[in-house]
Amino acid sequence: MTFWDHLDEMRGMLVRIILLVLVAGVGTFFLKDQLFQIVLAPASSDFVMYRLIGTEPFALKLINTELTELLFVHIKLSIYAGLLVVSPYVLYLLFGFVSPALYEREKHYAVWIVSSAYFMFMVGTIANYFVIFPFTVHFLGTYHVSDVVTNMLSLQSYTDTLITMNLMMGLVFELPVVCRLLSMMGVLRRGMMTRFRRHAFVAIIIAASIITPTTDAFTLFVVALPIYLLYELSIPLVRK
Repeated sequence: MTFWDHLDEMRGMLVRIILLVLVAGVGTFFLKDQLFQIVLAPASSDFVMYRLIGTEPFALKLINTELTELLFVHIKLSIYAGLLVVSPYVLYLLFGFVSPALYEREKHYAVWIVSSAYFMFMVGTIANYFVIFPFTVHFLGTYHVSDVVTNMLSLQSYTDTLITMNLMMGLVFELPVVCRLLSMMGVLRRGMMTRFRRHAFVAIIIAASIITPTTDAFTLFVVALPIYLLYELSIPLVRK
């Protein structure tokens, strides 16, 4: 195939991906009740994580402050949920476009890398939804300074924080895959990771402060802790 033929094929693939995401987004858009039931579950003490740790009953009251806010939040959540639903097939299309240029051994490694990266991204998303985000919501949503001050959280702020933290924690959970890949390339060694553990801890704190959507110390700790644990878990995966 010529260069322009490759461009035409890539354009067709991207169009299929966009249409696929839009179709999935439209489908989730019409499942409004189920979608918002999942999204708003961490805002109530009935959420599974709160019941497991015995959290006192609470319920956050989210407000809408703009005329079009509800509609745009609904559309944004629908597209995000649709992308999550069809993401395996999107990866399949992308790999199908790239794989003809790879040797058999390269295809083997590529399948392992892509599968591991996708798995860890979804693990990070699930861990954020069930553990990290609920703790953040509970702490910040119920934080109280005076009876004169009433917490009034907007739906826009709540959903933006959820999506941002989902994406960030999904990327953070790629750390073991990245470390393993760098080890296979000869860039990273186990001794290096253990020797620079303290430096890594400082770097993790800095990274957590950058990716954390809020500025409080509690959320910083909640985000930094799993990153450091992932760093420790990545050490055995790295070659000596």
